[in-house]
Amino acid sequence: MLSRRQFFPALGLPAAASFFSGALFPALASSPEDQNKTPLVVARSYFLKNGSQPERLHAFLKNGLLPELAHSPTGPPVILDAVIAAHLPQVMTLFSFRSVEHWRAAEDKLAASTAYRAAVDQWERGDDGPYEEYSERLLGTTPFSPSLATAVAQSSDQPRIFELRVYHSPTIRQLEALNDRFAKQEIGIFHRSGIHPILYTNGITGDHLPNLTYLIPFDSLAAREKAWAAFAADPEWVKARAESVQKFGQIASVIEMSIWRATAYSPVR
Repeated sequence: MLSRRQFFPALGLPAAASFFSGALFPALASSPEDQNKTPLVVARSYFLKNGSQPERLHAFLKNGLLPELAHSPTGPPVILDAVIAAHLPQVMTLFSFRSVEHWRAAEDKLAASTAYRAAVDQWERGDDGPYEEYSERLLGTTPFSPSLATAVAQSSDQPRIFELRVYHSPTIRQLEALNDRFAKQEIGIFHRSGIHPILYTNGITGDHLPNLTYLIPFDSLAAREKAWAAFAADPEWVKARAESVQKFGQIASVIEMSIWRATAYSPVR
């Protein structure tokens, strides 16, 4: 099996990350004021089947992975169970890091941990395997994204749902226009409509690039419906959308949506 350090050079990801950080996604740039930020998010989706896989995965994440990262300088993770998605059951984890190198170092430290390797061995036991497959995406947080660390303080004792939205742009130029619209107009309209995303990112690797991906907590499905209805009817939003379409075309040409619920052990919930 390739180690993380062997795997990344084969894909050229450090070089790719440098390109993206300097060109398209300034949130990945390193500067003194960025040191307390976690600009890289690793999103991993586990595609499962009914049976023992979901229970064993949750036991591994709760008892095997999170204790190993308890003293990590990374931001708090988000661990979500899919409620409405193309594949069920499904679990998604979101971990933040300062850089690709920071992520690689964390992976190497995990691989060297005897307790972690024992937890992996326990997880993988069983006739049906640990999962059917998994996918992994690198996401660069935007300059206007809140920190996941602030999301912990906003976590609720009551169960909340989370909506994940992926906006696909036809071109990089249109993705930049989409980011600009969010930063200058859309977020303010979101907030007065009752929509408060805890994370905004641009895809670095994965499918359906280029894209803007963001995550929104709601108290309930009813609260979600009310908020989106208020947003859609907001005169400033109607005007802003019409102006951006006229100038740049459909900058969010395809939208993917899924609904999730934070696990009881997720630091952000």
